[in-house]
Amino acid sequence: MPASVTKALAAAAAPGFVLERSEAVPTLIGRHEDFLFVVGLGGTACDVGAVTGDGAHVYSLGGAMGAACMMGLGLALARPDKQVLVVTGDGELLMNVGALATIAVINPPNLAILCVDNGHYGETGWQKSHTSLGVDLEKIAIGSGIKRTCTVAVEGDIAEGARLLREGNGTSFVNLRVKPTEPAAFKRNFDPSLCRDRFRGALQQEQNGQ
Repeated sequence: MPASVTKALAAAAAPGFVLERSEAVPTLIGRHEDFLFVVGLGGTACDVGAVTGDGAHVYSLGGAMGAACMMGLGLALARPDKQVLVVTGDGELLMNVGALATIAVINPPNLAILCVDNGHYGETGWQKSHTSLGVDLEKIAIGSGIKRTCTVAVEGDIAEGARLLREGNGTSFVNLRVKPTEPAAFKRNFDPSLCRDRFRGALQQEQNGQ
């Protein structure tokens, strides 16, 4: 995307979308080796790929819009010994926002959700998403029954968001509001068989203590 277009999009952002995703996402995640990742399609896959170097502990989606949270729930239940972090965007989460209700009812203590909310559909032309028009994803998470939530909108919120992602007293939800600018420049691997087998191999090695 041309720099002039990116700049214009940032200027048109709704109030509260002020953080730089390239700085806030790595800071919130911290030591990435502590997590198993399920990552939504689009910008968040690039964000996490850049943070982790496309590690084997990352399962990034492509084309499966709305699937990230429920896949993360399944992984958290299958591997209660590991901390699972779902990283997704506002558009991907809005596609299946009802997943938050199911997650809240089950409430696995090893599951955290980080929504990178830029108020736009970055994959389909940068149209404004619902969150630019007044929808509050943290309030939806609270209404669904998730008890440990926060919105990270300014730098002073980041420490609280990072803490929630790592505490294991129940499922947590962190909504990170960022400028509608480009994600990290990262060329991800779109070979589904390779990514699946690599992720499965990493899980099996950990289970076998290798």
